Amino acid sequence: MSNGAIAAEQQPLTAIEHSCDLTTQAAPLYQTEKRIQYRQLSNGLQVRTLAIADSSSISIASQFDVGSRNEIKGQTGYAHLFEHMLFKGSQHAPGDRYTQTMSELSGQFNASTFFDFTNYYLTIPAPALELSLWLEADRFRYPALTPATVANQQGAVLEEMATSIDNQPYVRKAMEFLLAQVQGTPYGHAVIGSIADVKAATPESLNQFHQRFYRPDAMQLSLVGNLPANTNTWIDNSFASWQQPLAAKVAMSDLIIDAKAVHGEIVDERGPWPAVLLAWHTAGTDSPDAAALALLEAYLFQNKSSLIERTSLSDPDQLLSYSIPLKMQHHGVTNLVLVPRARTSLDTLTENVEKLIGSVTVEPIPAQQLCQLKQIWLDKKLSILDSPSVLARTLSATLPQDSSAPLTAQWQRINAVTAADLQRVSEHYFKHKRVRLDLLPPWHIRAAKTILEWLPKGTADDLEESVM
Repeated sequence: MSNGAIAAEQQPLTAIEHSCDLTTQAAPLYQTEKRIQYRQLSNGLQVRTLAIADSSSISIASQFDVGSRNEIKGQTGYAHLFEHMLFKGSQHAPGDRYTQTMSELSGQFNASTFFDFTNYYLTIPAPALELSLWLEADRFRYPALTPATVANQQGAVLEEMATSIDNQPYVRKAMEFLLAQVQGTPYGHAVIGSIADVKAATPESLNQFHQRFYRPDAMQLSLVGNLPANTNTWIDNSFASWQQPLAAKVAMSDLIIDAKAVHGEIVDERGPWPAVLLAWHTAGTDSPDAAALALLEAYLFQNKSSLIERTSLSDPDQLLSYSIPLKMQHHGVTNLVLVPRARTSLDTLTENVEKLIGSVTVEPIPAQQLCQLKQIWLDKKLSILDSPSVLARTLSATLPQDSSAPLTAQWQRINAVTAADLQRVSEHYFKHKRVRLDLLPPWHIRAAKTILEWLPKGTADDLEESVM
């Protein structure tokens, strides 16, 4: 793309006032936040409750400050495996009693594990709150880790690993390539762990993991919905006697990465077509640059009006693109996967992206476009208010610096971002610092692709369309 074309693509799609006063639009966040009740139990457990009078249900979310980053050598995958175990029985609710009870109550429940955290969430009828809190506390405090249940869930995790990673073209090798860029750090291995470590887990080793990391001062509990008057009493009855360990929580510092251009390739015989994975080391959610990075990622790769999407409006070089940035507390990775047209090389796709990044670095984006980015971010944040379950999970995922303003603090940082901030973070984290991984199919597909690249554009497009 020429510089003129890039400049044209940067024009806003809709007219928005240059002043970018989004005070009225953001008001529901502030209004909702004022209704949140905050407590911290003597054992360090943080509680947030939000009453919604016209609701017939209650959403409960519990997030623990433990994830794959806390795992030691030989125990990768423990955080995720332990998450599975907490649905398989506790001291006073053995076996499948938890899941059976929740199903009988028509409750909805699930959990997830990431690098930094593990969260558990459920939605139940309001009359079932006392029982649900008791069941939550029992499994968090007294999980039943028997040889039979451990073996059962090892099988479940290995099956999940095979389905989501090992049976998918490119995924395992690409994941290992990216993780190798931060090898030796707490973020240097996959959340799901290795096959060998998952297989080697025992009730004893998992129990040690539980005793070390499942502690009240590492937990945030949030309740949203039709809360009875006895809610705080029931919370105290279930959680207040949970003793805080004497040992301090494990602290972690931000990763310091000497980012530089890296180029690798992998070949997968199952690969249907070539693709290129581009990635950039950025900063964690605790960083002062997090807000500017969020808007820059959206501007470049994520929104429907992003630069990469606007290059696809006519005669694009790529068949498709997608970007799912990794947001950890102490590190970040922006990524972009591009699948080329038959006539387009992976080098061309990479050069196109570098031009887009260069356009932001050289010249600030228009004020109207920056305002639109903030409006899109705010709209997504406001949509959380429409779902008690998502809202409860959001409150339980509050960053330490936002403890007293879980809904608005991040918005205030987003709203303060300037065009100069986007230029600065683009220069610092993106320019000439991309990690490139070529995802290549078997030789005969690569050979056919190379031939198509050399054919005239119209001929290559016709052949591609006939195949697709």
